[in-house]
Formats: sequence, structure tokens, C-alpha cells
Amino acid sequence: MPDYSESFAFNKAQWDERVPIHTASEFYDVTGFLDSPDRLRPFEVEEVGDVRGKTLVHLQCHFGQDTLSWATRGALVTGLDFSEPAVEAARGIATQLGYEAEFVVANVYDAVAALGGRQFDIVYTGLGALNWLPDIEGWARVVAALVKPGGFLYLSEFHPMHQTLSDDDLSVLYDYFHSEPMVWDEPGTYAELGAATEHNVSHEWTHGLGEVVTSLVSQGLRLETLREFDYTLYRRWPFLERTADGSYHMPAGKPRIPLIYSLKATKPA
Repeated sequence: MPDYSESFAFNKAQWDERVPIHTASEFYDVTGFLDSPDRLRPFEVEEVGDVRGKTLVHLQCHFGQDTLSWATRGALVTGLDFSEPAVEAARGIATQLGYEAEFVVANVYDAVAALGGRQFDIVYTGLGALNWLPDIEGWARVVAALVKPGGFLYLSEFHPMHQTLSDDDLSVLYDYFHSEPMVWDEPGTYAELGAATEHNVSHEWTHGLGEVVTSLVSQGLRLETLREFDYTLYRRWPFLERTADGSYHMPAGKPRIPLIYSLKATKPA
């Protein structure tokens, strides 16, 4: 893999700075989470199935709300993230909940070594993760190494089409096929738009569905499901309409586009 250390440094500085902003935000509502520690999306629960007693590793876990939500449902969880402040926050929330959960600091590409070569029944990656990774084939190798024979990867992610569209009128503004990072310099954060921040440069990549699926299949994983959804979980564009379940949809009468997708891939026993 080429040297992406500069990109990782920019991204890590940004995420480290935003952890305390996120843990204090209404968006993440940590107090509410402690009262009801389950933030998983219904389609994730349906597609993953019963996790009781199963080992689950959550790659790029941020400060662990999704990780701990799987623990609420009975999984034996491990979270991994490259941000030390995020992992510290996750450990603190786990302690407050009284959960036995492991959180590890490591870049996702170093996950196999950081986790001691262990394998898991379920490798889980949640929304807003793959766009931070430059090398999706390298990620697929990590995933394949972490999944037990008979286990599976479950991925839920913002649709890559999401990243190509203009904020103003949904015209296609950014390239769907590219290898160079998209460089952004934006203050604030999606969880607190007006937050005062200093580390605002980030490097992101778009990975198309074909690229993701082919990378996983090339590692011997077998694609079981690939679903696309016509809604998202935050107001990516101001004209999206919020429904009673908290999801955001295109206005009535407007063409629908895929905004989220999910994927399940198994490792043959």
C-alpha cells in the first residue's frame, strides 16, 4: 500500500478533536444512550440476526455506541478505532453500563496484529467508515483474516452515490471513480455544525459498490445480500424530509436515489 501517513494524520487529528464535541452533543445523546443503550437501525438487527453469545468486532467504532448496542443484544464485543480519545470514551461508557467490552486503539489496517490474530463470528462496520480508507482491497484482506470460518462480515454504509452529489441541487459534482483523496477543509462537525474546531482538513475516498464487492469476493468471502435503501439518517441536504422514525427521505414526487446500502458476506466453513 502507498504511504498514506499524511492522510491518516490529518484524519486522526480531526477525529481526536471531535470526540469530546460528539460525546457532549444532542446528536449522540450519551445520557439517553446510557438509559437505553441500543442505537442500531432496524434493518441491521434484521439482517444480522441473533447475536447472543457470538463474538463481534466493530472496526472503526468511534466511541462505541453501535458496538455497545450489539453488547446490549448479547454479543461479546470488541471495538477498534485509531483515535485514543474515542477509545477512552468508549471504555468509559462501557464501564458506566457495566458491560464487559474490549476497546483497542489501532488503525484498521493493523487490526489483525492489534487483535492478536483472533477471529470473530461477526465483523461489523457501520455507517461513515469506508470513506476514510484509501485502500479497499487492503481492508478486505483484514476483514477476511478476522472472520471465523462460517462467520460473516456485515457492513452498513452510506451509499457511494451520496458522495458524488452537489449540496445544492443533487447534480453530479464529484467523481464516482477515483483513487486520489478528496481533500476537505471544513470547520465544525455533522454532530454540531457550529462547533469551534481547529483541525478541519480531512482526506476521504469514494468506493463504489463494484469495488467493495469485488474486493471481498476476491478474498474468498461469499456475498449473501446487498441491499440499497432510499433514505439516510441525517439531513444531508436541506430539502430532505424527516419521517416519524427519524429517517430522511426525498420529498414526495421527487425521484428516489440510493442513500444507504447494506452487505453481508460469509466465510465458507
